Amino acid sequence: MVPMPSSALLVMDVQCSVVNRYPEESESLLRALGKATTAARAAGIPVIYVIVAFREGSPEISHRNRTFSTIAASGAMAQDRPDTQIHPAVTPHPEDIVVTKKRVSAFAGSDLEILLRSLEVGALVLTGIATSGVVLSTLRQAADLDYQLTVLRDGCADADPEVHRVLLEKVFPRQAEVLSIDDWAERLPSATSTP
Repeated sequence: MVPMPSSALLVMDVQCSVVNRYPEESESLLRALGKATTAARAAGIPVIYVIVAFREGSPEISHRNRTFSTIAASGAMAQDRPDTQIHPAVTPHPEDIVVTKKRVSAFAGSDLEILLRSLEVGALVLTGIATSGVVLSTLRQAADLDYQLTVLRDGCADADPEVHRVLLEKVFPRQAEVLSIDDWAERLPSATSTP
């Protein structure tokens, strides 16, 4: 029997400026993410927040990068700006880890892979904004790195509901298990339980 790999919960791009783009969904999404982080901590699963942020002047962004060059031109996502910070409704606890990335995937320009190796994590539970952005890019890269993957459907949001649906129902299941936060939490062992 193959042992179950240890897991980590990734909460990706849940930053003030990103959450504010989803006014109708933000309250339920933040509540769902709060439930996921609470369940993970209770089960002894590391919670890793992934944010995108750049140095002042965004020297990490090439003018050739269609998505990020717009960010550079606006000065948005500078690492010290209040709107770049993690939304206060899901503020990290002292034991949580915050990783800063420089592109769409949580692995791009970050030390995430080194952290996961050091923590001996073999399974990732993905949440974040947007489903078609950071969640998709991270899932694809993590699958190529041989992580066991779960996507929490109610822990993700996207500006396009149809793209969100297609990814969760047709694309992600090829490489990940797609679950609700409640279903995932029910499977978690108690941090105090013994094997």
